Order: sequence, then structure tokens, then C-alpha cells
Amino acid sequence: MHMITCSLRLAIKLRIALCFFSCFLLTQCKKNNTSFETIEHAAPIDNKGDIVVGEIGSLTGSEATFGISTRDGIELARQKINETGGIFGRLVQVVVYDDQGKPEEAASTITKLITQDKVIAVLGEVASSRSLAAAPIAQNRKIPMITPSSTNPKVTEIGDYIFRVCFIDPFQGTVMARFAYEHLHAKTAAVFRDTKSDYSIGLANYFVEAFSKLGGKIVKDEAYAGGDVHFKSQLTAIKNAAPDVVFVPGYYTEVGLIARQARQALNMTMPFLGGDGWDSPKLLDMLTVGGKSLDNFYFSNHYSQELGTKEVKEFVTDFEKTFHYKPDGLAAMGYDAAMVLFYAMKQTKVLTPQSIRDELAKVKDLKMVTGTISIDAKRNASKPAVVLKIENSQHRYVTTMSP
Repeated sequence: MHMITCSLRLAIKLRIALCFFSCFLLTQCKKNNTSFETIEHAAPIDNKGDIVVGEIGSLTGSEATFGISTRDGIELARQKINETGGIFGRLVQVVVYDDQGKPEEAASTITKLITQDKVIAVLGEVASSRSLAAAPIAQNRKIPMITPSSTNPKVTEIGDYIFRVCFIDPFQGTVMARFAYEHLHAKTAAVFRDTKSDYSIGLANYFVEAFSKLGGKIVKDEAYAGGDVHFKSQLTAIKNAAPDVVFVPGYYTEVGLIARQARQALNMTMPFLGGDGWDSPKLLDMLTVGGKSLDNFYFSNHYSQELGTKEVKEFVTDFEKTFHYKPDGLAAMGYDAAMVLFYAMKQTKVLTPQSIRDELAKVKDLKMVTGTISIDAKRNASKPAVVLKIENSQHRYVTTMSP
């Protein structure tokens, strides 16, 4: 009877202790603004097995070259880090999902990466529209997300777990406005924007603002929608306005058609300008007609192989050896995004999503392929841009524009 009474008392004490512990844990979660749901879906914290990182990108669809180049850049970085022993002796695994170039798929795939694959961080997306769809999910789940090349300012404004390693549209738009006004001596400009693209709209707005402040005049502002194939009506209106330059901040898929119709059908010879969305071998193919190159096109980009820094030389050599084609700016940005993430991971004391986020926010003066990267207070990269000229079906370095 005495033994039963003691056992009963011990059971009661244990239940009371458990109750106090549960109350303490609940209180701590509330203090830290987390929840049991957040804890359940967070990446597992352990010291064994591969470190799992996620990647989302458009591997199929109209802008697939962006996703494929970025994926290959990230893969090269993964191979590099694993060849040197990984991180804390653990190899890095990258789980890649194709979002087909659709914002809704970007949201779906990042959810799958976090809840099913239990990734500790996410790389991607390239396009701003798809990053804007994916970033709120990463922020809500407290998983760091780094976009290699989404330049719309709204992306990192979503929250403190969202980062980028590229410059942003206010800078890129200003760069091309300055280039047009100071280097090409343009006094008037026309804008031709894609109304279905957050990227294109943002760049166009910043170009207009900067060019006007410099003393230039916008004589025409026309629009098209991504997926269009006929642009003669808008281009005719632009030609009649007689601008010194035409700014077309779209993606290569439409830009190639616009350029061919402007040059061939309407004999528009003035310089055409754009942003990093022009960076694709397919655009070079589209600007070659009957064996002759359509020239006098300029665009801002993240790097040039002609710069010849140690980082660029090594990257280009390793990339061509591994994938058997020349890397574009998107490949370089994918590589840099992954390497910045791996650098942040190596700085942590305990490998958790929060500690990675904290170290990403501290990145400063990191020498990478696309330049020296520092992450500012808004989680954007402070870095220069280059201006490239399309000439004889090649990208030629023109100048570097610093922040």
C-alpha cells in the first residue's frame, strides 16, 4: 500500500512538473513571436547528414534560359563547396524545383521545399514577379531566401529573411539614364515597357525619373504585354516622336522581336537600351538576320567576362569545363548567390535558419564574380553595374557604373 502511495505521489509530481514545463515553453514561444506551427516546419537542427538547400527557377517556359543558367551557376558553387569539405564537414545538397515561369508555381514550389524537403535556406527566384510570390512564404516560415537577380525593390521589403545579391531597379534605371545622357549625349528618349512585368515597369519608372532629373525629355512612353509578337503600331508612334534613344526594359523573349521589327520594318537606327533582362544567348541569335548582326544596342548587367579579375577568370574556366558553354550574367549571379549563402553558413556557431539570416545581414566587402558585395540595412547588395554593347553578335564591355 505504501509503495502504491509513493508511486502515485511521484506520478502527480511528474505531471505537475510537465505542466510547468509546457507553460514555460508556450511563454517562450510567445516572447519570440514563434509558434508551434513554425517550430514544426522549420529546418531540422542537427549535426549529421547533408545540409539541404532549396532552389526555385524557371527551367521550362519562355524564360527558361534564365533558370537554366542560374541553376548551373548554383550547381558549380555546390560542387566547389563540397570539394573543399562542405560546411562543418557536411556536404551541401540542393533540391531544385521548376516553377515554369509562373508566380503561382513559385509559391507552390517554395512551400514544398520548406514543408516537405525541410530546407534550411532557399535560392531563387530570378524574376521579380515570381520572387514577390515566393518571398512572403519564406518570410512567414522564417527561412532565409536569397534571390540572385530579382531587381524590383519590393522583393526585400517583404521582410528580414529576404535578401538579394544583385543591384536594384532604382540603381539600374539610373545607370542607363546616366549612360544615355552622359555617354551617348541623348537629350530625348522614348520608353517601351511591358505592363505584365513588375521588373519592366519598375525599371521604366526609374529611368524616366532619372533621365528627367538630368535634363533629358521623355517624348514617348508606349506599352506592350509579355507574350506579344507584333509591335509595329507602338514602334511607329515612337519613331514619329524621333527620340535620341529608346529604352526597352523587358526580357529577351520580346526584346529580340521588338529590335528586329524596329530595325527591319521601320528602319529605326537610334540606340536601343535595356537592363539585365536582355542577357541571353537567344537574344544574340535573334539579332542576327541573314548572317548580319543588328547593332547599336546597350544594356546594364552584373558582370563582363572582359573585366578579367581573378574571380571572373576562375569562374569562366570552371563553368565552361563543367557545362561546356559560356556563362552569362545569370549564371554568375546564381554562383554568387550560392557562395554568399555558403559563406554565411560558415560564419554561424549553430546552423539554423535564424543564424544564417543573421550572418547574411553582416556580409561586407565579399569579393565575388560579379563584384565586391556588401549587404546593406535593407538586405540589398551594394555593388557596381557594367554597361555592355551588342556588337557583331557579341557582348562588348563599355563601362562600369558605381553606386
